Amino acid sequence: MTGVDLTSAEAGLLTWLEQGFHGDMAYMASHGLKRARPAELVPGTLSVITARMDYLPQTTPEGWTNLELERLQHPGEGIVSIYARGRDYHKVLRSRLQKLSDRIATAIGPFGHRVFTDSAPVLEAELAARSGQGWRGKHTLLLNREAGSLFFLGEIYVDVALPASAPVQGHCGTCTACIDVCPTRAIVAPHRLDARRCISYLTIEHGGPIPEDLRPLLGNRIYGCDDCQLVCPWNKFAQRSALPDFDPREGLSGQQLVQLFDWTEAEFLQRTEGSPIRRIGHERWLRNIAVALGNALRAGVDVRAALLRRAEHPSALVREHVAWALEQTCTL
Repeated sequence: MTGVDLTSAEAGLLTWLEQGFHGDMAYMASHGLKRARPAELVPGTLSVITARMDYLPQTTPEGWTNLELERLQHPGEGIVSIYARGRDYHKVLRSRLQKLSDRIATAIGPFGHRVFTDSAPVLEAELAARSGQGWRGKHTLLLNREAGSLFFLGEIYVDVALPASAPVQGHCGTCTACIDVCPTRAIVAPHRLDARRCISYLTIEHGGPIPEDLRPLLGNRIYGCDDCQLVCPWNKFAQRSALPDFDPREGLSGQQLVQLFDWTEAEFLQRTEGSPIRRIGHERWLRNIAVALGNALRAGVDVRAALLRRAEHPSALVREHVAWALEQTCTL
């Protein structure tokens, strides 16, 4: 639970926007300071209830962080971020938050509220930190001593004045593992992320060509990037989800790039139904995989035939990235 006074966060938000670190995410700027002013976003809001929902699949084996990092050494395999291998979290968390709201209404009577989960101009991590859910790590994600960082955040804005929870102290100390491991150096300083360099941004939010100087750094990551979380010592405490919703779908974990690149648009839509991946569309899916295939060529994996099958693709965006990929030569 936290109040609605986030004025101390406004300066940092404005500086981040002024530096252009939000890249193509125009929606980050279009709402102005409403992100830091819950009572302006939802008039009448007096308190914010925050919640977290773990997403590490329940079938995840011990030593999972090392297993995930080893995927980077298999250039022919496509890596999808752990959170995106199952069902779209927006639907799952929003539904559970609404059920929680209904239970609260049963206990205290009707009240004004609105549920959010990564779907509106809300400073989610800031609200969660202020409510005691954890502290902001140097990678800007929220960290919890009992759960690491592999969880989703959600909020219920309410028109009831509730007692605020106490924030917790940070426990990153001198550790810089997340900063040091970032392939593109997107964490430009502790607690400062330049989204324009972040692989998650480049493969999900960014709609145009991926900058050529960053393409080799993407490796075989085709949707998101977990590196900064995989090396974080606190994720040895990451909790496995009790929900089967986040179990990996067939074809989204351990799949070869060549097979993923051959998906037709109809196959893409069918295989990603109810998945967060669908939001990027087939065109960007092919763009991302073309880059990964180019990096596979650099690593000595013969994937030219797959690339050539898309060389005349109707999309100029896809054709450009395929052409770039075909120009790559083995550097081993």
